[in-house]
Amino acid sequence: MNDETKYLIKKLRLQVTLCCTMMVLIGITTLLLYFDVFANDPIPSGEITLGPIASEYDISLLNDSEENIELKFGHELFIKTPKYIGPDNGNPDKAYSGNRLACNNCHLQAGTKPFSGSLIGITNRFPQFRGRENKIGTIEERINGCMERSMNGKTMPPNGKEMKAFVQYLTWLSRLAPEDGKTFGQGFVKIEIPERAVNLEHGKQVFTATCIVCHGIDGKGKIAMDGFTYVYPPLWGDDSFNNGAGMTRVITAARFIKGNMPFGTTYDAPLLSDEEAYDVAGYINQQKRPIKVNPEKDFPDLTRKPVSTPYPPYADSFPIEQHQLGPFQPIMDYYKQEYNMVKIK
Repeated sequence: MNDETKYLIKKLRLQVTLCCTMMVLIGITTLLLYFDVFANDPIPSGEITLGPIASEYDISLLNDSEENIELKFGHELFIKTPKYIGPDNGNPDKAYSGNRLACNNCHLQAGTKPFSGSLIGITNRFPQFRGRENKIGTIEERINGCMERSMNGKTMPPNGKEMKAFVQYLTWLSRLAPEDGKTFGQGFVKIEIPERAVNLEHGKQVFTATCIVCHGIDGKGKIAMDGFTYVYPPLWGDDSFNNGAGMTRVITAARFIKGNMPFGTTYDAPLLSDEEAYDVAGYINQQKRPIKVNPEKDFPDLTRKPVSTPYPPYADSFPIEQHQLGPFQPIMDYYKQEYNMVKIK
């Protein structure tokens, strides 16, 4: 074997070794990325990450079994709520929703987006005690609570076609969640609540700078081409949620806005500061919207009422304006001192 042949063989071996090494490195990196080893944010203790694997929640991959047909209808209801149960659906008996909002307008990405009120695991958390009713309630009752408040409508029959479809879809979303239903991304991001009242003028400035491109300067949103739903929902006015909805609480709205708005924002890359989210939430919630019937019946035990609930009665003597716009820390301190209750919203 001459020197030239030896050199070629040596070069070939080196190239093969480099190629194999690169393949191994690529494989290892892929696995690390897949299992989110490089994530910057640690997973909170006691919670899990279901992983952003779209196929796990892709309705189109399901066959047309009887069960799947029902949950596909539930998904359709979720995305196009007013088309089937809104005021213009063509059947007054099915007009359970009083506005043209869709569930998907708040529970983004069909209820799967982290920290937008994600519904993954929701059915595993019911039956559940809720202070608003002061009793243990079912998932059906929770859905009807949304119908009466966020959708400004009326309750659906608990055994009706629509309710069963909703529950089937939510159960499917929850199938990978742990038994207790606690998942990473449920609820909304936490914010540092400013120790001051909402600055409405600053809130208006934030709204003008970051919100009107989608929701319009009048807050009426943008209707979809189908004429039933909204691409961008109204934030106030007759077609928006009523004052009994959770989103009318400034703290709740600020947390949602921080992790999701402007549209496309994610919890790990927010655009607005805590103070901007706080002020714009207050500005939005000072606009006119429908009034829920009998709001005084909420929270039979008034000590359980969130401090930022915008309507009375209260178990304290703080003025309505402070419950609506803050500062909230003095109210929270009062409940801690008088009732040993820790309030966060």
